Amino acid sequence: MAQVPENIGCDNKECIVKDECKRQVIANNGTAVEVKTFGGTPTKKCGKFLPID
Repeated sequence: MAQVPENIGCDNKECIVKDECKRQVIANNGTAVEVKTFGGTPTKKCGKFLPID
């Protein structure tokens, strides 16, 4: 499986760790080169999670 670049944002509002993920931060602040929705759910994260530095 290909690694998702760190500059891809995520707009998944259901993911259990959305508030801890750098992908949501960059999606919300407009610095992501692209915004996608990954497979996180209210009970699990997606596997594309990036911790906020």
